[in-house]
Amino acid sequence: MEKILFVCHGNICRSPMAEFLCKEAVKRLGCQNKFEIASAAVSQEEIGNGVYPPVRDLLTRIGIDCSKKKARQITLKDFDHYDLIILMDSLNLRYLKALFPEFPKEKVKLLLSYINSSADVDDPWYTRDFERTQNEISKGITGLLTALLTNDGFTRLQIECSCNFDKKC
Repeated sequence: MEKILFVCHGNICRSPMAEFLCKEAVKRLGCQNKFEIASAAVSQEEIGNGVYPPVRDLLTRIGIDCSKKKARQITLKDFDHYDLIILMDSLNLRYLKALFPEFPKEKVKLLLSYINSSADVDDPWYTRDFERTQNEISKGITGLLTALLTNDGFTRLQIECSCNFDKKC
């Protein structure tokens, strides 16, 4: 089982969006039993709060329920439990280094590195463009799942279709 933890600043926008989009994608592929997927924050600002309403509304529109999700902060134990810690931006990496100077760097990657990009996932808290952030996250998840599942017989087209939340394939 591959254990993935998505991380952003507050765990109310990007990382829960990534968590729930990834869970839905692997469900569509029929391989949800191969994954444990969660999300967390590098900050303490939003601990205990639910998913930010515009993100919750976006997920609801595509049939995903995130109503039980509560923000939490990443812990040192998460590095032992999860195989991959996927960050939304380079600032998250700086906060992670400040929290845990000796964390296992081989487990940590930026989401968009899975599509060979050094860009950060836009933070919709500031941009207010939640659909653009969803699109960026979906592309990153497509790359991530392609890296993880192509040896299991899944094609890139199958994975792309599972991550396409706007249209049917």
